[in-house]
Amino acid sequence: MTLILKLAWRNIWRNKRRSMLTLLAITFATVSAIAMRGVQLGTYDVNIKNAVEMFTGYIQIQREGYQDNPSLQLSFKNSETIKSAIKSEESIVSSSERVYGSGLISFEQNSYGVMILGINPETEAKTSKVLTKLNAGKFFTSDTSNDIVLGVKLLKNLKAKIGDDVVILAQGFDGSLGNLKFRITGTIKTGSSEYDRMAAIIGIRTAQDLLSLYGNRISAIALKLNDLHEIEDTKESLQDAITEEGIAVLGWEEIMPDFKQSIELDNISGMMMLMILIIIVAFGVLNTVLMSVTERFNEFGVTLSIGMPQIKLVYLILIETILIALIGILIGNVLAWGVNYYIVLNPIEFSGDLSYVYEEYGFLPRIESTLDPGIFIANSLNILIISIIACLYPLYKVFKLEPLKGIRYT
Repeated sequence: MTLILKLAWRNIWRNKRRSMLTLLAITFATVSAIAMRGVQLGTYDVNIKNAVEMFTGYIQIQREGYQDNPSLQLSFKNSETIKSAIKSEESIVSSSERVYGSGLISFEQNSYGVMILGINPETEAKTSKVLTKLNAGKFFTSDTSNDIVLGVKLLKNLKAKIGDDVVILAQGFDGSLGNLKFRITGTIKTGSSEYDRMAAIIGIRTAQDLLSLYGNRISAIALKLNDLHEIEDTKESLQDAITEEGIAVLGWEEIMPDFKQSIELDNISGMMMLMILIIIVAFGVLNTVLMSVTERFNEFGVTLSIGMPQIKLVYLILIETILIALIGILIGNVLAWGVNYYIVLNPIEFSGDLSYVYEEYGFLPRIESTLDPGIFIANSLNILIISIIACLYPLYKVFKLEPLKGIRYT
């Protein structure tokens, strides 16, 4: 085996130009593949984290069926069992009770439908970033106040201003119609067109009064975790710990299915581009190995005629391919690490119209990357496997070569 390794190494550099071109192709493919996936997955992670921390939460505790049919009838009480389950999970950083509802907001002659979001400002500040998205004015500090914060587009549509009084009309849990007057204290700008156009944020106790959710009934509990990768384990643990029937524990994928699908669609397009790149490199490797083998048919014929086993020739060509692929992959990994590290330190920020397009679809207007070892390992293995597959036809040609035909080959 040592002899075959030495022969393979020497054979690689018999035609330095061809070997260098193949090496460059494999290196380029490795750098491109790792950098592309690093940017994709890094950007996904930062956008997912931003989306869940904006308001939704990493995990939400709801009544079963509420996600598909967000009705006040599916509200519930935050029992001691649920509180104890949340407190026992080390991965949970904070939690915040929420009340969701819908109604009609009016100012003078203007009326619009609104999403009523009842929050506790103290716990919400620890769980989401919604309080940091204040565009103008200020947030209320008490969950029982009659102050209200509106989406920036909603305020504009109402033709109102901070300090004006608005009235919200809504149907309560018991079917009755309730209304309350609120004073506008501020506006939020989240970058989400839906929230900015329809959000009306009020104190959770005030929301319970408006919607007749007596007995401290709530719509959901939002949870913030240490890391996105802890979601599945935490969900299972919470579901096992909460013994009450009819309570569901949902991850962000179930709460924001449209956002998840948009990421999956973009991921598929990225994978297709990656496969096209790798296939192009595979043809380059095939061409190099096939030319190298064909040029040495005469040499192989002589070698076979003096008694060298045919399988050892096959091993020789296979080792040559693996060696040159490994060198290219190693260099590519080093360069790709440098590219990804630079983007991690210096995210690419978008501005102008492109920034607006990104924000309209709920994405941050910037590109980030990641140094996740899994990306480097997976793409390196893909290129190595494709390189080996590409040399199967030349290996077959060598395996079927007859000594006399090889000697006579010109």
